[in-house]
Amino acid sequence: MKNQAYRMALLYDFYGDMLTDRQKEFYDLYYNEDLSLAEIAENYGITRQGVRDVIVRAEGILTELEEKTGIIRRFHQMQSQYADIQAAVDDIRRINEEKRYYDNQLESRCNDIQHILDQLRQE
Repeated sequence: MKNQAYRMALLYDFYGDMLTDRQKEFYDLYYNEDLSLAEIAENYGITRQGVRDVIVRAEGILTELEEKTGIIRRFHQMQSQYADIQAAVDDIRRINEEKRYYDNQLESRCNDIQHILDQLRQE
C-alpha cells in the first residue's frame, strides 16, 4: 500500500499539471488528504462513483504520461548515478588522504566534481 501511495504521489508531482482542476482537487483530497471517496462525494454533492471515476481517470492520465515519457524512471536512474558518483568522489578523497604524499591536484579535481554534482542535484 505504501508503494502505491508513493507511486501516486510521484506521478502527481511530475505530471499533476496535466490534469484538470477538478481532477487535481479530487486526486489531492484522496491521496494527500486521505479523504474517502464518500467524504469527497459528500463535500462536492456528487456520487461516490462520480468521485471514483474522476480519480481513476486522473490515475490513467498520469500513468500513461509516465509510460510514454519515462521521466520518473529516468529520475530514479539519475539519483542512483549521483549516489555512485558521490561514492567514487568520497573513495578518491579517502585514498588521497591515506597516501603518504597528499595530492592537492587530486583534491581539487574532487572538489570540482563535487561542485558539479551539487549543481545537478539542485536542478
